[in-house]
Amino acid sequence: MTGTASPTTRPSSRTAPTVKAVGSKVLVAMSGGVDSSVAALLLKRQGYYCAGCTMRLYDNQEAGISSHRTCCSLDDVEDARAAAFRLEIPYYVFNFKDAFRTAVMEKFAAGYESGLTPNPCIDCNRHLKFGILLDRARVLGFNYLATGHYARIEQRGGRYVLKKALDPAKDQSYFLYSMTQDQLAHTLFPLGGLRKAQVRQIAQDEGLLNAEKPDSQDICFAPDGDYAAAVERVSGRASVPGNFVDADGKVLGTHRGVIHYTIGQRRGLGVSAPERLYVRAISAKDNTVTLGTKDTLLRAWIGVGAFYWISGEVPNIPFRCGVKLRSTQKELPVIVFPAGLNRVRVVFDEPQPVPAPGQAAVLYDGDTVLGGGVILPSD
Repeated sequence: MTGTASPTTRPSSRTAPTVKAVGSKVLVAMSGGVDSSVAALLLKRQGYYCAGCTMRLYDNQEAGISSHRTCCSLDDVEDARAAAFRLEIPYYVFNFKDAFRTAVMEKFAAGYESGLTPNPCIDCNRHLKFGILLDRARVLGFNYLATGHYARIEQRGGRYVLKKALDPAKDQSYFLYSMTQDQLAHTLFPLGGLRKAQVRQIAQDEGLLNAEKPDSQDICFAPDGDYAAAVERVSGRASVPGNFVDADGKVLGTHRGVIHYTIGQRRGLGVSAPERLYVRAISAKDNTVTLGTKDTLLRAWIGVGAFYWISGEVPNIPFRCGVKLRSTQKELPVIVFPAGLNRVRVVFDEPQPVPAPGQAAVLYDGDTVLGGGVILPSD
């Protein structure tokens, strides 16, 4: 990152340790998958005292169906327990269902009902894994929390930095942008320097039963990918049909309810037109979904709110960097204009089709995460 000066430091209530000492006690969050199991294995080999744990976040029926491709379900608890037994480490199950429902599921449902598209995985990391779970680890006397995330933590100039994983296909730093200095100081990511094939091989060599278990692909409480059904299940409210309209307010057809749509969507609209149409805007207040051609989705800039700076310092002048608008996207070149402690304006070098408001925009300087926040509705 270039062009920063006279930063404002975000205060911290705790002092970060300067060394992550081998031999310390580590609580490993185990989802039942191969990644977190190998994370525990590697830390044990490195000399840490390890215990495993799984967060009980929901009952299977709350997800609508059972699926082995989610995380933290009842089946995953048993897989994690088996891995811990194989590794000969203590294992705990923590019931965080109430917190998960409030901080993640209900926020997800409320966001969709208001026309936003929130990212529940980011909220889970922020409020559950590195929030109440890290607090629980401290209460139990553990020095660190470890997870199977593909990301890296390094010290630089007396501060901790969050970096991309070495395996670009598995990098998960996008989902971790809200981590504070204190959280980074008490977190370990053992897989950040490995590729997925190496992780599976380590699991096979150790005889872990989940060595070939498929990775989670969908939101855990919407394992079939039907987000609208998940919203209705969580909120208890059925979606209400309304009108598809164009930019001038002309009615083009009938939609199934705003929760069925996101900005940029083109499939499943059921509206005939000379040109391919996309969802351009969603108004929960009017219960309308505005459609337009692809060029109407282009934006020269976006506002990003609820912004977190990894360093804890807020730049006070514009600077150039890269931004990811999706976890699998390569960074786009941008100029960032800080606008206070928790907001920035991101100006693209070239206009871009911007993801739905509620999704994350994450800033990068090379392989280092600068911070991130939530894309705001366009003006």
